[in-house]
Amino acid sequence: NTNHLDEQQVQLMAEMCILIDENDNKIRTDTKKNCHLNENIDKGLLHRAFSVFLFNTENRLLLQQRSDAKITFPGCFTNSCCSHPLSNPGELEENNAIGVRGAAQRHLKAELGTLLEEVHPHEMKYLMRIYYKAQSDGIWGEHEIDYILFLRKNVTLNPDPNEIKIYCYVSKEELKEIMKKAANGEIKLTPWFKIIVDTFLFKWWDNLNHLNQFVDHEKIHRM
Repeated sequence: NTNHLDEQQVQLMAEMCILIDENDNKIRTDTKKNCHLNENIDKGLLHRAFSVFLFNTENRLLLQQRSDAKITFPGCFTNSCCSHPLSNPGELEENNAIGVRGAAQRHLKAELGTLLEEVHPHEMKYLMRIYYKAQSDGIWGEHEIDYILFLRKNVTLNPDPNEIKIYCYVSKEELKEIMKKAANGEIKLTPWFKIIVDTFLFKWWDNLNHLNQFVDHEKIHRM
């Protein structure tokens, strides 16, 4: 029953996500709602997703706190933009992850208000994929193969308040303080963001102009 949930977020639950096997091979499609119900996740339902890490030209990372209206992980701090490629011809294109990157361009506009002409899919650096599973609460969760995309550019920001509660650019030192607050239980992080920060992010951040050394499109990192 979704009657008690935010109407706009419930409408988004009708979007058609891309179901995959554990090696990221497309199987079929299903609604975002069905993909995020723990009862289906427990049966093995797995879908494709992406996480964008957007840096400005001062090498500060854009963070956001998810709106309290969000159905999964409301109020959690996370990376710049996260969502799913949908089952349409453009976003199903797998060559060099161009479909996923096109989906990221679309969602940067929908979530952050970034103009489509400001960010071209080819400008996003596709680094790698991570596999993870996490419960948000007793009903909803995530089970994804998540494409990690990097972008370093100054862009327009006009976030949708139904998606984003607050946002800010942070330095590495400021992010480390945020991670300490999360460890102390003062704030909450999305599970995928915590995994990426703990495992990969700072070495990537130290090499923003030399990211090619970290590109790995063959392996799926199983977290």
